[in-house]
Formats: sequence, C-alpha cells, structure tokens
Amino acid sequence: MGTIKYDFTVESLGECKVKSPIELSQNYGDFRANYVRDSSFIRNRVNVFNKDDEENDPKSTYLEKAGPREFIYFNPAHVTAGICTCGGLCPGLNDVMRAVVRCLWNRYGVRRIKGIKFGYQGFFAENGYDVVDLNPRIVDDIHKIGGTYLGTSRGGGDRVVDIVDSIERLGINMMFIIGGDGTQRGSLDIANEIERRGLKIAVVGIPKTVDNDLQFIDRSFGFETAVQKATQAVNSIHMEAQSQIGGIGLVKLMGRESGFIATATALASHETNFCLIPEVPFELDGPNGFLHHLEERLANRGHAVIVVAEGAGQELLAATNATDASGNKKLADIGVYLRDRINKYFSEKNIPINLKYIDPGYEVRAAVTTANDSIYCERLGNNAVHAAMAGKTKIVIGLVHDKYVHIPISMATLQRNVVDPESSLWRDCLDATLQPIYMVNNMSTVLERLKKDRADAETKALKRLEKVNAMKK
Repeated sequence: MGTIKYDFTVESLGECKVKSPIELSQNYGDFRANYVRDSSFIRNRVNVFNKDDEENDPKSTYLEKAGPREFIYFNPAHVTAGICTCGGLCPGLNDVMRAVVRCLWNRYGVRRIKGIKFGYQGFFAENGYDVVDLNPRIVDDIHKIGGTYLGTSRGGGDRVVDIVDSIERLGINMMFIIGGDGTQRGSLDIANEIERRGLKIAVVGIPKTVDNDLQFIDRSFGFETAVQKATQAVNSIHMEAQSQIGGIGLVKLMGRESGFIATATALASHETNFCLIPEVPFELDGPNGFLHHLEERLANRGHAVIVVAEGAGQELLAATNATDASGNKKLADIGVYLRDRINKYFSEKNIPINLKYIDPGYEVRAAVTTANDSIYCERLGNNAVHAAMAGKTKIVIGLVHDKYVHIPISMATLQRNVVDPESSLWRDCLDATLQPIYMVNNMSTVLERLKKDRADAETKALKRLEKVNAMKK
C-alpha cells in the first residue's frame, strides 16, 4: 500500500431512528433474510505478504458491509430521490437505474423519483431539459435495451454550486449518481457543497467504468458484458486470420489507462497471440520488438491475432495534448497506427499478409448486459438504495471479495486500478498468448520508466488525499 493511508470511515447524515418498512430478521439461524448491522465489515486485503501486517488501524483495514438496516434515517414518505447517469455509455446503465427505482418504490414506498436528463447537464436551467418522473411501470423493461433511458453527457461536474442549487429547487434529499472516476469526484464535490450548506441530502454513487479501473472493487458493472462482446469480435477475426495467407487479425478494445478488457478478452478467447496494454510497454522495431515476434509467429503458424487496448503504446505516437469534456486526455489511435506499421513492415520485406482490423468499441459500449452483469447491476442498485435510506453519504457501492460494501468516494477515486505486470492475472495472460514477457530491446530503460510511472501515480494519489483530508478540517 506504499505510503498512502486509507480511511474507509463512512459518513452519515445522522442517527437512524425510523423503523425500516422492510421486514427482515435480526437473528442469524432462523432461516430468514437478515438486516445488516453497521458493525459488519469486510477486510480490504486478504493477501498478506509479510508476517507482520502493518494494517492495525481498523479505519484503513475494514470496509463497511452494504445492505438494508433495521432502522433508517429517512422517512420514506418524505423522500424525493434523484437519479442521473454521466459519462460514456456502458452496458448496465438501465439495469442499475431500474433496480434503484424499483427498490425505492416497491421496498420503501418512495413515490417521488426524479430522473435527471443527460447527466450533470440536466441540472442546468439554461439547457432546458425536463426532469422525468420515474416509477416501476416506466423502468420495468429498460434493462432489455442498451444505452441509458435518461441520456448521458460528459462534463459539467465542476459547476457544483449550480448543481446543488438545482437539487435544492427540486426538493431532492437523496441523489444517486451513476458514473465513472471523474463523475464520482464531481459527486464528492457536490456532497461537500451540500454539507457546507447544512443540508441533509444523501449522495450515493454507483461506479460505472467499463474499463474496470476503479480502485478496490472486484469488477465494475458492464465489464463482463464488454469482455463477452469483445471475445466475439476476437473469435470472428481469428476465423478471418486463419483462413488467409499470412492472415493477421487486429482488434482494438477499450482501456484508456487500464488493460483489463484486453487482458480478460485474451484469456476468454483462447485465440489471442499478442495482448498489448498500457501497463506493459512494448517497442515495434529491433530484435526483441513486437514486429519481429509477429513475423516469427507468422512463419511458425501462418496467422496471428492481436488485441490492443486503446491506451497502449501511446508513447509511440504523436500526443494530441487535447482533452474531452470530462478532462480525459484524448488518445492517438493506436489501432490505425499498428495496422499501418504492420502493413509497411511486411511490405518492405516482401512477405505477403492479409490484415483485418476491427474496432468494436461503440458496439460494446451500447450492448445489453449479460445475465451475470444484469444480476450485478440489480444488486448494486438495491444496495445503493439501502445505503441512502440509512443516511449514508459520500460513498459508492462496490463488490469486494464477493461482498457488497460502502466505499468512501474519496478513497475509491484516489488512483486508478490497473493491471499489475507482476500479478497472476497478467501471468495467466502470458500463458494464454505465449507472447514474450516484454517486447523491448533495453529492459533497464523500461524498468526505470515503470518505476517512475508508479511513483508518479502514488504522488498524484497523495496529493488527492491531502485535498480530501483538508476538506474534513
């Protein structure tokens, strides 16, 4: 964990005095579903690499379990809930929204549920977007389609005062914000502004990041569906590649800074020969470069399949230095670049190839969820409602060691989750692809870069932590 000291303390709006309308058991062993107590926790880490575990502080070791409480903070008759979806599309947005609405309405009896159109942009009066009144009848079938029923957009999260003004005008006292890393940082700023005004409004986030790059959680919703769709693309490109003379299949997948989709797809497809991700540098030229190893693969087997994450190999391309509305760096197109470099390399060597290139990104993002992902979304949405009704705030709901927990937004957004080159996941990917551990010509230079990248990431996280701690004072 380095020098970062985590604090998983969950903030609450106040004492819970209202008896929950959900009738559950208080006792284990009576064969009835149970309430969850605030004294129930999950360990952050299960792997211990030293005999002496340095994590003796419960605040940095234990995550509060999610679930329905026997006593809640809000009287359901007085609740007006708000929901918005922000950022790029991701499989499962409608599933989560449906779960939140149905749990509020059917389990707690909440009758005022407002959908905010087009993410944070829907809060701004000048945009003229009407609020949508939601109920189970409206949302019952939305899980059967991709996208988001409420619409989405990037940006706007920095207009915190305007957003909280709008929340006040709408009479919302429970806000569910579905979005990724940047969206959740915005939701923390919103919650802090709410607290500064002395308002009793719960802000609960449901982390949406198809790249699976949110810290601590086992996986983000939509990730499994993305891998399923990406695997279908790889299987198709493999059929093309093995049917051609010198067939090469190249598939670009999502993964700006984290290569989880590409890695999982390589494992799931069983047809990938090279998996290129942002966390593992590679070079194109030279005796240990990617192109040389690709040539060897073609000589030995006659075809090859390459999976590349969109953020891989950015150091090989000219930087755009531009950002999108969410503040994300706009990436150069590694897929097109690799396609052109591969064609040029083999053309200059007079080696015939037949390269096919697929970028299924938008198809993956807009897909309907797999059954398992839909189950996950349902449970995330339900647990988000249980948390908000109990007055929990400034948290996201996540799955940790297969248990649903409350994670402070401030901790979940400190730094990105990335594929660790030393992890068993990447080791298994290397076993699946049989590619070299590193395709570089000077390993010492690469190691220095990796050490610097890790140090820079920790420094950035520490600065965020300082900012978070300053807010508490």
